[in-house]
Amino acid sequence: MTSLWLLRSLFLLHVHLSSQLDDNKIPPGLCSGLPGIPGSPGAHGGVGQPGRDGRDGRDAAPGEKGHKGDAGDPGGTGVRGLTGDRGDSGEKGERGQAGECAVAPKSAFSAKLSVGRAPPLAAGEAVRFDEVAVNEQGDYDGETGRFTCRVPGVYYFAVHATVYRASLQFDLMKNAHATASYFQFHGNWPKPASLSGGSLLHLVPGDQVWVQMALSEYSGFYSSTKTDSTFTGFLVYSDWKNSAVFGS
Repeated sequence: MTSLWLLRSLFLLHVHLSSQLDDNKIPPGLCSGLPGIPGSPGAHGGVGQPGRDGRDGRDAAPGEKGHKGDAGDPGGTGVRGLTGDRGDSGEKGERGQAGECAVAPKSAFSAKLSVGRAPPLAAGEAVRFDEVAVNEQGDYDGETGRFTCRVPGVYYFAVHATVYRASLQFDLMKNAHATASYFQFHGNWPKPASLSGGSLLHLVPGDQVWVQMALSEYSGFYSSTKTDSTFTGFLVYSDWKNSAVFGS
């Protein structure tokens, strides 16, 4: 009985103390110790993580257009630069050379002696090749036997003579000078022989070219239906440096 009473007493005491401790009410005299030393301040907590982004706001209505600003005042006129002295006029340049004709100039002829022995010619007399075959530009005169240059340049002239029962000597003349001389000796041949020659000549307008007898006793020019004596000339190339442009 004593034991049960003791246990009951302890239980009731425990319940009573627990109710007082829960109410943070410690009976006076129960704890007679001194107040404890205050604790140290706690450490500062770490920085928290960034919060979530907020929701996008709603689009606002566009603002009204502002008024146009007033125009600024015109700027002042700048200072005029200095004007330099005008230079003297240059000297007039030399006149250029005449240009070449768009159409190439032409000059050509060919003529022969009439059939039969040519009449005796005196020394210094021009041989008249009277039957003209080509003379489109009219530079050759069949009556005088002379070619007159109209287009400046280089020409080629050729003479082919049939020689029969006589000796022959003639010169190719340019103006008053013999540019080439030709000779064929008669050797009592029963048939006709030939004597030919040619030369390049540079001519300017007005120059004349012809075939001239060198000696009257050597005048054996001959022509027949089977053989001819001819005089031919033509322009190889023109030279416009010495003259103005001529018609073709």
